[in-house]
Amino acid sequence: MVTLAGLACLFASQAYAEDAMGTMTVMKGGEVMAIMPDGHMGTMMPDAKMSAEMMKMAKPIKHCMMLMTDAKGKTFMIDTSSAKAQAECKKMAM
Repeated sequence: MVTLAGLACLFASQAYAEDAMGTMTVMKGGEVMAIMPDGHMGTMMPDAKMSAEMMKMAKPIKHCMMLMTDAKGKTFMIDTSSAKAQAECKKMAM
């Protein structure tokens, strides 16, 4: 019983640590991600036709971008146009 409880705690602590770290994964080719103002996200893999339509509206990302959620849960995009902000953004993304 003690061994099973220990294993359960071990797995739970690892899952909690990963969630608390805020690690992100790399998007797959063709994947679309939507981020809502309240911070919740969704992803989808569109078919070729939908992907082609979305690409007509798309613009490439030219530099590192940062998003932040406040205490109330509202999401903000941080201005990373300065050299100092770019360096911080790149350091965070490593």
